[in-house]
Amino acid sequence: MKLSERAKTIQASPIRKLMPLANRAKEKGIKIYHLNIGQPDIETPQEMLNVYKNYHEKVLAYGPSQGLEIYRRNLVKYYKRHNIEIGEDDIIVTTAGSEAIIFAMMVTCNTGDEIIIPEPFYTNYNGFATMAGVKIVPLTTYAETGFALPENEKIESLITAKTKAIMICNPGNPTGAVYSRQDLERIANIAEKHNLFVISDEVYREFVYDGLTHTSILEFPELENLAIMVDSISKRYSACGARIGCLISKNRELMNAALKFAQARLCPPTIDQLAANAAIDIEEEYFKKILREYDKRRNIVFDELQKIEGVVCIKPKGAFYIIAKLPIEDADDFAAWMLTDFSVDNETVMFAPAQGFYATPDIGKNEIRIAYILNENDLRKAMSIFREGLKKYRG
Repeated sequence: MKLSERAKTIQASPIRKLMPLANRAKEKGIKIYHLNIGQPDIETPQEMLNVYKNYHEKVLAYGPSQGLEIYRRNLVKYYKRHNIEIGEDDIIVTTAGSEAIIFAMMVTCNTGDEIIIPEPFYTNYNGFATMAGVKIVPLTTYAETGFALPENEKIESLITAKTKAIMICNPGNPTGAVYSRQDLERIANIAEKHNLFVISDEVYREFVYDGLTHTSILEFPELENLAIMVDSISKRYSACGARIGCLISKNRELMNAALKFAQARLCPPTIDQLAANAAIDIEEEYFKKILREYDKRRNIVFDELQKIEGVVCIKPKGAFYIIAKLPIEDADDFAAWMLTDFSVDNETVMFAPAQGFYATPDIGKNEIRIAYILNENDLRKAMSIFREGLKKYRG
């Protein structure tokens, strides 16, 4: 018996593929500072945790396929605070943002259709596209420009008869790039001109620095039937294990189709929706405090990278990731070497080689992604070990 082509071609996660090496290092007593995965160490809000502690129903029952009504009703209020005017029927609650992305791809594309995505992009887009039978057409951006969007002509040159959507992540994972309102206006104009959907992953909405503000794709009335937003509570509330996201669009035909996919998987997790609902009214000071903390961490990592001769890295404006181009040839080899051959006082660092965040072959081989999700002391120690390791590896 042969496996399916999608089983053969689906990409292994560049974020997790080095875990066997990390586990063997830990078995030898080596402490690893994990900068490879976006799992924040910020405490999950007590409001959410209390829901799990105080749940006393005798049956944990199915909920509606589109999500609990109370949660969707309160999500409308949450988004209104962010200048996003939607109704309850514009929302389908999903099992994490991952399911929302898969739904978006499957309702907009037939097998073999294309979606244009700026690269480097969140690596799991590759896996989702494989599941949906969609071809990702990469729009390459570069470290030297802070991963800024290229000119319109470059974007439009990638559009073919099979192109069905442009997909963005704003703020960006893995780049930390933030698209301005002017950037989104350019994308909106192109989408209107060519009748393309725009799928916008806005999971990191709260994490924008340097006085910038986040602009949602849903703020453009002209895209009412073309804009699709996907979201998740994972990073917003440091609740990655809760697995609650949502798909949002004002396109009624699209949402009716997406609801059929939602019905096929029955419903999103009931108790996790209740926990997410309890967090919606958290005071704004909660997010201001977290933003200050991540900004401090961003500065630590960026400043340490600037001490390394030959590194190319423009300070990111959002999310909690930095991509750095290193003065080496093979970041995969370097990352593995850090886990197998190098430590300082029995401590080493794990990060994600960035090539796996690209769809274009042989791009990003000398780049890495660092997630600045550790506390200040651990982050300073990790970056010191990283610099020492890179120096020895090059030497």
